[in-house]
Amino acid sequence: MESLLQAGQNPKQMSPLALAFLGDAVYELLVRERLSAAGSKPAHLLHAQAVQLVRASAQSRAYERLLPILDEEELAVLKRGRNANSTSVPKNADVAEYRRATGVESLFGFLYMKGAVERINELFAAAVLCEEKAGRQD
Repeated sequence: MESLLQAGQNPKQMSPLALAFLGDAVYELLVRERLSAAGSKPAHLLHAQAVQLVRASAQSRAYERLLPILDEEELAVLKRGRNANSTSVPKNADVAEYRRATGVESLFGFLYMKGAVERINELFAAAVLCEEKAGRQD
């Protein structure tokens, strides 16, 4: 992922929704990578599992798990993303869940733009660990 970074772009100057746009892709790629590494399964099952891990309700739970392990800068980015005004909310999520999910996505976008791949992997592991163990179905 490091080779995709844009040279010279300061993530602190990006809007939280732009970071969330990028972070959504980073988070989904991590989910897909993790599910693919878990063994061979039919594509429709992989897709169903991925949806469960990337939906707003799952990312909202990840938000709560990440709070205690973030540093000051990461916490500020998470809250900035959570507080960003989005124009719409998906029909399968409530506003609070969607806003927390946007915060998580903003954080992952920010860390990606910083090139903090190791930290991304660390936070992702913490974010999805409970979801995978519980086999959550919303």
